[in-house]
Amino acid sequence: MQTAPLSVNQAVISAEAAHACVGAAVKAAHAMGLCVNVAVLDASGVLAGFLRMPGAPLHSVEIAIDKAYTAVSFGLATSQWHGALQGHSDAVREGIVRRPRFVAFGGGLAIVDQGQRIGAVGVSGASEAQDEAVAQAGLNALGLA
Repeated sequence: MQTAPLSVNQAVISAEAAHACVGAAVKAAHAMGLCVNVAVLDASGVLAGFLRMPGAPLHSVEIAIDKAYTAVSFGLATSQWHGALQGHSDAVREGIVRRPRFVAFGGGLAIVDQGQRIGAVGVSGASEAQDEAVAQAGLNALGLA
């Protein structure tokens, strides 16, 4: 009788990549004259890197982490949730946005390497578009689009 394996391998973002992503995002925010919080989570939703720029809003600390959590959970940019929910029932549209840690506005992007979701970056403290641009700078530093 053949048994299923008790474990599986899961790719996760490396410490070096998390550090590079956070650093590039902060550098981009600084160049844009912004003060933001930047969080990188691994594939399991555990914090792998974080930086709060001096002056960034305190409430945005958890929002940045939750943007990354939402992005790594579903593999969908947080800015895309409004459109994605339009095709669902009222129950889904109203229910999912009430879930703890779920964020449905811009600033969270999944980090995908060779087709595998290895983590996510979340940025909070500026406008949705600015947060997403800063998060994208973090991905760009990893050679990811």
